[in-house]
Amino acid sequence: MVVAQVRDLYIKKELSSREVAKRIGISQWSVISIMRRNNIPRRTFSEANHILFSRKPLSYKKKARLNAKERSLYEAALMLYWSEGSKKGKHTVDFANSDEKMVLLFLKALRRIYVVDEKRLRVLLYCYANQDINLLMQYWSKVLKIPKSQFIKPYVRRDFDLRKIGRMPHGLVHIRYSDKKLLEQIKAEIDIIYNCLDKLGWPSGQKHWSVKPTVGRPT
Repeated sequence: MVVAQVRDLYIKKELSSREVAKRIGISQWSVISIMRRNNIPRRTFSEANHILFSRKPLSYKKKARLNAKERSLYEAALMLYWSEGSKKGKHTVDFANSDEKMVLLFLKALRRIYVVDEKRLRVLLYCYANQDINLLMQYWSKVLKIPKSQFIKPYVRRDFDLRKIGRMPHGLVHIRYSDKKLLEQIKAEIDIIYNCLDKLGWPSGQKHWSVKPTVGRPT
């Protein structure tokens, strides 16, 4: 009876050996001994971490139902992240751009669609050495409605081409949100949109249909 309980709680319900012991009312070492005698395999460190991660509560709460405008915002933000967001990091959503409209659109999606925790938002300013860092931080803090206390140490580039400075008069900002589950969700949702578009049947590299000019034709 106890063996069946241990097997069910540890394997099926994915409780830890300590949690199994507490649930049954025996010591943790007794649970481990039962598992050894009955060939119940123990988890690897990686498997245990995966279970702990899956149980971790979300720091955000994505809206379940979106109206037409919210759907447009959601899809636009995903495409922006696909283009300009970091996919290499394992734990942090990181969207970077110098275009204020793009940054605000993605941030709006984080706030209105994914309903993130405002206190976990971070901003990294990237700028040139001849720019006023304090003024740039004040500018972005006001635009983004994120307090300067949530800005991390800026990256100041000192080896720069003066001809390029005009392209980023306000520098560039990274909008960061440290949550592995949110990053995984965004990447998975990008894949869903891609797969939906891919099923339209346009072979890779195929030219788009174009409208022929109507010069000389009756209108």
